[in-house]
Amino acid sequence: MRQGRNLILIGFMGSGKTSLGLKLSYKLRMAVEDTDKLIERREKMSVSDIFAERGEEYFRERETALLQELTEQKSQRIYSVGGGTPVREKNRELLKKLGTVVYLRIRPQTVYERLKNDTTRPLLQCEDPLSRISQLMESRKEAYEACADLVIDVDDLGMEEILEKIIKETDRMKLLVINGPNINFLGIREKSVYGTQDYQYLLEMIQKKAESTGNDITVFQSNHEGAIIDRIQEAYFDGTEGIIINPGAYTHYSYAIRDALASITVPKVEIHISDITRREDFRKVSVTAPVCDKQIYGQGLDGYLQAIDFIVNHR
Repeated sequence: MRQGRNLILIGFMGSGKTSLGLKLSYKLRMAVEDTDKLIERREKMSVSDIFAERGEEYFRERETALLQELTEQKSQRIYSVGGGTPVREKNRELLKKLGTVVYLRIRPQTVYERLKNDTTRPLLQCEDPLSRISQLMESRKEAYEACADLVIDVDDLGMEEILEKIIKETDRMKLLVINGPNINFLGIREKSVYGTQDYQYLLEMIQKKAESTGNDITVFQSNHEGAIIDRIQEAYFDGTEGIIINPGAYTHYSYAIRDALASITVPKVEIHISDITRREDFRKVSVTAPVCDKQIYGQGLDGYLQAIDFIVNHR
């Protein structure tokens, strides 16, 4: 687990979030918090009593307020959250912002076997708990998967196997490569300047780099300024830990892209395939470089690999 990143465990009740959180706390030497327990201490009553006396909506409001508060804290922790927490869209945004989200996926039958004698679960106090579990899990599946950075099927795994998977996978960095206008025309446009390799070659090169370094690298390309700004803003919420951007012609005049980049505090590298210092005068000016940590130019497509190495080595 990398320094500075919280680890959030999500999943249906009975998936092992609490016990796994305690084991991870020992292994990683990080404090662990259960958000249900935090709410119980603040409200001075159990979750089941909150549901009974004040209603589920009241409890969900407390969850959202707590997550917002936790995103503003600086200490690195492990958080185990309630099974229904990710259902709210706002909560999913906050969970992604809070840290690396691990979804402990489990089968309904396994949950039933673990919880059939547990009378403290208000949502399972019904005539047919197994059907209720199956219905709830199906209704929450999309929400769980939407905010998860890592999904682990826990039914047939021992605790040590789950711990090993989490520790190994959460050491991966999540990087974003953004390519601006006309980069998709590599191999077509001005071959004497940008080379003969096409855009697919660049994508495959970056994918191989991701595999060799063990990191997750997403590539986004658009010829539209607004789409690029939207993707930069999305990076603020989706756990992106580094941005490599080739703004294309927007480099020289898009203060809107510059402002979007300035809003994101992760490491950022501006990349240019050609040597912009030896080209037309207008290309020598970058309005986006001052809000990036490094600018790389004139290295051809290899500049992308250098940018990835810079971010990985400075994490």
